[in-house]
Amino acid sequence: MLNNSAFWGGRLKASGVHLALSLAIAGLAAVLVFFIWYPYPYRDISGGRELFMLVVVVDVVIGPLMTLAVFNLNKPRKELRRDLAVIAVLQLAALGYGLSTVAVARPVHLVFEIDRFRVVHAIDIEPELLKRAASALQQLPLTGPTMLSIRPFKDSKESFDATMAALQGTSLGARPDLWQSYEQAKLQIIAAAKPLAELKKRFPARAGEIDNALKSAPENAPAGYLPLVGRNTFWTVIINTNTAEVLAFVQLDPF
Repeated sequence: MLNNSAFWGGRLKASGVHLALSLAIAGLAAVLVFFIWYPYPYRDISGGRELFMLVVVVDVVIGPLMTLAVFNLNKPRKELRRDLAVIAVLQLAALGYGLSTVAVARPVHLVFEIDRFRVVHAIDIEPELLKRAASALQQLPLTGPTMLSIRPFKDSKESFDATMAALQGTSLGARPDLWQSYEQAKLQIIAAAKPLAELKKRFPARAGEIDNALKSAPENAPAGYLPLVGRNTFWTVIINTNTAEVLAFVQLDPF
């Protein structure tokens, strides 16, 4: 029979090992989420950080606590292995479910629609509409958001139908049947962009932040801006007005 000190020492050691393993697995999951599914700025725009932290904190805390509760060297070895295996399976299942939730909510495309950009998430897209996309666009990316645009409407009826759908909650950017490559809308994107000097004039207190966001952009690149609509927030996208290349993102509502 183990004395009380050895009894709790064994439990704490087992729980500590379990915590270390849980943190290592959480670290790998964080790489997947924050560097692949939700790279900057999408982790802020789409709320990936909050969702992931909720999933991981619960998973990392609960597993080691369960080990602390059940670990007992007085148990038969077979029974102890069974208990720990059950905990591991439950914990991995919970993490898998949490990551699947994060994956469903992940941003898949940054879409230019008429006069703004919109972040479109996997959960926003109706499966039936996805089947009507161009064949190359029917699979939602798993390696991070890509850039697309909305094609011109075929006629006034399609324009009216799209407007009515948008009023009912289906944005143009979440309409796969309207998707085309980003490059195909290059001229429209450049034409829609507004002078960056205008943005600085409207928000003089944020001018330094805007300039700082452009530090990594090519020197003297001509810049304009467009609004970006996220899940529950508005940002600003700064583009090169010669090439339509995205130069920077600024957490600023330009509307």
